[in-house]
Amino acid sequence: MKTPLKKTELQEFKKRLLQMRARISADVNQMTENALNSSRADAFGAMSSMPIHMADLGTDNFEQEFTLSLIESDNELLEKIEHALERIEEGSYGTCEECGGKIPKMRLK
Repeated sequence: MKTPLKKTELQEFKKRLLQMRARISADVNQMTENALNSSRADAFGAMSSMPIHMADLGTDNFEQEFTLSLIESDNELLEKIEHALERIEEGSYGTCEECGGKIPKMRLK
């Protein structure tokens, strides 16, 4: 499959994808670091002198689950970006993998 896009268009899509990858990677790293720091503080008893209310534990658990869900979602998006970058390199970006048809530029954007 040969790409229906011009070289300059491919370069622009590659640039966008690289920017998205950098931004999302930074977000994932920040969320992971925050989750680890929060877990470490709890593990070392940073708030051990304060009584713990069940509602607080539920809130903390929800926030941790939510953060893990965001990290998982972002990692899936990073995999899709990597796949798109690979397709640009091999020259098949812009062509549907299933039917072989041309993908409209607005859809690619």
